[in-house]
Amino acid sequence: MHLSNQALGAIMIALQESLLNELDIVPILKGFELEETDGELVIKNPPTVRYSDESAITPEQLEGFVK
Repeated sequence: MHLSNQALGAIMIALQESLLNELDIVPILKGFELEETDGELVIKNPPTVRYSDESAITPEQLEGFVK
């Protein structure tokens, strides 16, 4: 079993958000809901991306990305 492309993308988005906002990535990773599909792990609740809001992201918002 290995990570799907979708799961890798979700992890990369979570990492980018946590690095840009200097926040801990652990709560995001622990909040991921995983599912096995065709021998690959898929994240059922991947983080979302904001495009137009330039305000800083709070730790609560970062954790909410996976809810």
